[in-house]
Amino acid sequence: MLKLSENPPCTWPESKSVVDFQGQWWVAHTKSRNEKSLAHDLISKNISYFLPMRPKVSHIRGRKVKSILPLFSGYLFFCGDEKQRVEVLKTNRVANIIEVINQKNLISELAQIEQVIKAGLTIQPHKYIKEGQRCRVTSGPLKNTEGIVQKTKTSTRLILSVEMLGQAASVEVDTDNIELID
Repeated sequence: MLKLSENPPCTWPESKSVVDFQGQWWVAHTKSRNEKSLAHDLISKNISYFLPMRPKVSHIRGRKVKSILPLFSGYLFFCGDEKQRVEVLKTNRVANIIEVINQKNLISELAQIEQVIKAGLTIQPHKYIKEGQRCRVTSGPLKNTEGIVQKTKTSTRLILSVEMLGQAASVEVDTDNIELID
């Protein structure tokens, strides 16, 4: 485990924002637990990257242990040209490189996450559930209830249907308490 001071910066070069990086964006799907090591490799190769991270406090044998973990486990975003993409592959820390089709959209989404991190606010990973996906409630009084997710301006709702009647009802649910059904 790295000391807090040994962690790579979230953004490299640190003085720039993700919106200022030049080149094409790629997503490196790293080998297990290689995100920070890949970031250190990219610093040495002077390749711009964004590795959003979050603090985590664990209690191990009565001691409080602080660590910094990647926000998106297994992924690092980097920016460059084809030559730099090949250099990333040469690190032997990458399982796959994902091509970004909508560059503008990715930059916009990453800039928002970067803004939260730079503001020093707490950011946590969260399940990504699209409207219309079939889900199951995992805990609480509605445990094992299945339905289709619908998002409103103020809440997430689970639509419960009675097909025989051609009717449905919905109930508000917390996205932390639902899982996708394959």
